[in-house]
Amino acid sequence: MEEATSESLFRQETFGGNGRTCETCHSMDTGTINPAQLQALYQQDPNAPMFRAIDSDDGTTGSRYQRLLKHATVLVSIPLPSNTWLLLTPEATQLTLRRGTPSTLDTPALDPVLMQDGRAPSLTAQAHDAILKHAEATREPTAQQLASIASFEQTLFSSQALKDYARTGVAPALPEGNTESEKRGRAFFRPEGACGQCHSGPLLNETGPRNILRQPQGSRFSNAFVSEINFIANPVYTLVVQRPPLWLPELRLSPDPGRFLITGRMEDFNHFKMGSLWNIKNTAPYFHDNSAKTLEDVLTHYTFALAPGGILLTPRDSHDIIAWMKLL
Repeated sequence: MEEATSESLFRQETFGGNGRTCETCHSMDTGTINPAQLQALYQQDPNAPMFRAIDSDDGTTGSRYQRLLKHATVLVSIPLPSNTWLLLTPEATQLTLRRGTPSTLDTPALDPVLMQDGRAPSLTAQAHDAILKHAEATREPTAQQLASIASFEQTLFSSQALKDYARTGVAPALPEGNTESEKRGRAFFRPEGACGQCHSGPLLNETGPRNILRQPQGSRFSNAFVSEINFIANPVYTLVVQRPPLWLPELRLSPDPGRFLITGRMEDFNHFKMGSLWNIKNTAPYFHDNSAKTLEDVLTHYTFALAPGGILLTPRDSHDIIAWMKLL
């Protein structure tokens, strides 16, 4: 039998599961999948591998896929930290959350922090987890197969400039802009600019020295108040958290506490990874819950979520910022 290539393992191998491959959720053109793609696929074939009971509205019966079709979010179960329990169901050991699919373009080769909460320690660990849980594999992938999938992912880029960055280590220069609008948008991402205070580094996904969220410079995680606003009304959990040093219980509400579930640190509550801004024009929807369907929605969110005392953007500011980001 012909030996599988790294590409065929990513695009064709199901490991005896529910029919899903890595490519089912990570398309070759954007590295992710969006509502428009899912709606077109459902019209064409409602029994396609993407539509499996584990990602149906109730996560079990497979009778409805309205959430998946509208928001392109899958169900992800994360264990609760040892210092946390749910107020209404204290026997629960995990949370089931609604999250978008991170892109497999650029990040595998350029960013060591994987997943929105940083929970995957390596590409092979991430692939193993996805194969067993999302693809419901009945055949355990070998270490060589996982390494091959990871190697293939590290060849996937959104542009030649980022491919060259992976090869040489020389970060691509940020575009200065051609139109007056693009040039004004560029100014927001300089270190002193409103966006550059948080979005720094070669991929524009590292917190900056004046980050209003007080993360250490270079951190990938921040709180953009997406869980607090909960624009698409995801189910809200009531968590009881015991905080050191007194370990007194404290109630916190959230539809998705993000990195807190990985670290158990209250400082990480509702914090998520900032994704790369390169190729952002092609990776909608945005935020961990796919609640912002367009870049305009993202800027609207920041205008209301981080003001007062944060970012106050005029309509022209938002137009300029988006014009520049579309150059990335």
